[in-house]
Amino acid sequence: MTKPGGSPTTKKTLHELVKEFPEKTYRELEKYRDADRQEEAIGIGHNHPPEESLKKACTLGEMKRDRAYPDLAEVLAQENAKLKKRAQEAEGELSILKGIETNRVKEAQAKSNQLQDELDESKKNNNELYNRIAELIEANEKETKNLKWIKDHDYIFLVDENKKLHAELKKLKEETENQINRMRKSGM
Repeated sequence: MTKPGGSPTTKKTLHELVKEFPEKTYRELEKYRDADRQEEAIGIGHNHPPEESLKKACTLGEMKRDRAYPDLAEVLAQENAKLKKRAQEAEGELSILKGIETNRVKEAQAKSNQLQDELDESKKNNNELYNRIAELIEANEKETKNLKWIKDHDYIFLVDENKKLHAELKKLKEETENQINRMRKSGM
C-alpha cells in the first residue's frame, strides 16, 4: 500500500486514501489500512494494487476465509503459544539440571565427608605412631645408658674378679668335698 511512484516503505495516509477512493466509507478505508498493517506484521510483500487490497480488506469474513492475510491477533496468539511452550520446556530443562546439580552436590558432600573421616582416622593413627615412636626412643635411651656402664673399665674389672671368685669357689668346694671324703674313709 505504497504511494504510486513512491518507495515501498512509504505508506498512504488516510487522507490520501480518501482522495483516491472517494466512494468508500471511513470504515472500509480503516479495514484497508488494518490489512496493510497485518501484511507488514507478517512480512507479506505488496505485490498487488491498492484496489485489490481494499476489496479484500472490506469484509473481515473474506480475509479469514481467504487466509491470504492471517489475522494479526491469531499470529500473535500463535507466537505467544510458541514462546510459552519454549518457556515451559526451558523451565523443565532447568528443573532437571537443578535436580542433577543437587544430586552432584549431595554426592560430592558425601564423598567429602568420607574423605574427611579417612583423614581424621589417618591423623589419629599417625599421632598414635608418633607416641609409640617417642616411647621406643625413650626406652632405647634408657637401655643405652644402662649399656654404657658395660664398656666401663671398672665394670670389666668387676666381671673378671667375679669370674675368678667363682673359679676359686669351685676349687674350694672341691677341696672341701675331698677332705670330707678322706675323713670318712679314715673313720672319723
